Amino acid sequence: MIAMTKIKPLLPSLREKKRYLVFEIISKTKINNLNSISKAIFQSCHNFLGEMGLAKAGILILNDKFNKEKQRGIIRVNNKMVNHLKGSLCFVKEIDNKEVIVKSVGVSGILKKAQDKFIAA
Repeated sequence: MIAMTKIKPLLPSLREKKRYLVFEIISKTKINNLNSISKAIFQSCHNFLGEMGLAKAGILILNDKFNKEKQRGIIRVNNKMVNHLKGSLCFVKEIDNKEVIVKSVGVSGILKKAQDKFIAA
């Protein structure tokens, strides 16, 4: 019988590094539907970056970190694609048939610092 060997983990220098981008939604009325927010952001990223760019960016919207009072949320993205994500956020024009502006507030390499500095403050 062949013994199962454990796969070695990747070296830290070979892992994909991530950044946390904090965004804010500016509109006349508050938007509380997280599904429609995610859908609009993914759609604009898909239109701007294409399939390949979207895959390279590795975008993940953290729904549990969305602040409904301040209308701010966090997106996890690859560190090389942060500026591309910022560019694609400009193209979000409406969510749930309401005109909106999605603004980038800040970027951090650590999730807790992004929350403390940009959402809680």
